[in-house]
Amino acid sequence: MSAINPLKPSQRMKIPREHAPERPALERNGDFVEVSLGFTSDQAVVEATRCLECTDPVCTTGCPVNIDIRSFIQLVMQRDFVGAARKIRESNYLPAICGRVCPQESQCEAVCTLGKKHEPVAIGKLERFVADYEMTNKLFVPPARTERRQEKVAVVGSGPSGLTCAAVLAQRGYSVSVFEALHAVGGVLRYGIPEFRLPRTILDEEVERVKGLGVEIQTNFVVGMTATVDELMDTWGYAAVYLATGAGTPHFMSIPGENLIGVFSANEFLTRVNLMRAYAFPQVDTPVRLGKRVAVVGGGNTAMDAVRTSRRLGAERAYLVYRRSRQEMPAREEEIHHAEEEGIEFLMLTSPVKIVDNGRHEVQGMICQKMALGEPDSSGRRSPIPIEGSEFTLDVETVIMAIGQSPNPVIQATTPGLKTGKKGTVAVGEKQETSRPGVFAGGDVSRGGATVILAMRDGKTAAAAIEEHLLSKAREVVEEAKASL
Repeated sequence: MSAINPLKPSQRMKIPREHAPERPALERNGDFVEVSLGFTSDQAVVEATRCLECTDPVCTTGCPVNIDIRSFIQLVMQRDFVGAARKIRESNYLPAICGRVCPQESQCEAVCTLGKKHEPVAIGKLERFVADYEMTNKLFVPPARTERRQEKVAVVGSGPSGLTCAAVLAQRGYSVSVFEALHAVGGVLRYGIPEFRLPRTILDEEVERVKGLGVEIQTNFVVGMTATVDELMDTWGYAAVYLATGAGTPHFMSIPGENLIGVFSANEFLTRVNLMRAYAFPQVDTPVRLGKRVAVVGGGNTAMDAVRTSRRLGAERAYLVYRRSRQEMPAREEEIHHAEEEGIEFLMLTSPVKIVDNGRHEVQGMICQKMALGEPDSSGRRSPIPIEGSEFTLDVETVIMAIGQSPNPVIQATTPGLKTGKKGTVAVGEKQETSRPGVFAGGDVSRGGATVILAMRDGKTAAAAIEEHLLSKAREVVEEAKASL
């Protein structure tokens, strides 16, 4: 699409970046309603007008799933909001989700040409707007499916990677079945991300659209126990399997007191709240015991979700304990900012060394030690070094560990010949292929914990590789038939 903006680049650069309105912190602290209200249509058009329409749109290369960002923004500029949503969906089947939870500031927006001297175009907020507009006005039209193929593909896990792979393959004409271990669909999108960041109505709508392509989803089905990968292929007739089971096994620090009542992993805590609706107790039968003073250990988005959720569940003081400085925090800047607005207390350069027992096997406090930053480690971040004699006690009744997670080992243990990497991840090649022919893997089960959009990229890559694998097998069958004549 050629340039359509009548304004000169110098004029566009003078237009300030639009900011979506947000609910006040004091109001949102008491509920799980979404924080950001999103752009209005006029805001979206103004923001789209800021785009420089680069002849070499580096924003697309900065997007893990290669959305044609320049074209979709031009459609917004022309107020063709539904066309913009459809343009995004050519590369990303979950735009309403990605517009909310993807770290655009470190990907597409990070390389935006306008951002070199000014604020970059708000690509993420524009993506959310057009997806919501299409959804609100019920203007979604399912993409056309190609000719039906006879091969069946099994997708294990219904998170962002599994849903993406399933959607792509279904559009290509394959029969796809998704097997989900939990009773609800969405994986980490449902059990890990709170509603104030990703409303369940949005997730449910996106899931229904995937199902609308003909994808079958079976819940309460634990691959490796209900049926093994080999059984899916040899007995159930699936020609290929994509493993997208995520990383649901939490890490702990192995410090004294981690077995006390009142210590949670972030996975358990967020699952109890997000999936089992602990916030609605006693209307639901799944309460979560939370003290008035809560400490969350970690500095990523999961830690932010846990500490902000604690605040909403009634914690009078909610601490975020992180062993490095704010500069090294991996959490999104937007989430850090929201947490600060909501009264979260940040204890930087601080690391727990012991959780204190009140004599009844319950948490009474947490002994922490101050840290200094040394030389960079293998990740490029400066290593924290304990400061001798700096210990102090933080009075808390609840401690939530949010320091990472690893894949559940069930599938690895029940699939002979499936090679694994460090911390139990499934080893994969460039096309997400595993050591087992016809078996592919992606998302957190192969990465050990990453972003939603990277999981989706793996799903797209795997879908293309699965199709290539199946077409190759079909050609072999034809050649063998010819040779036998």
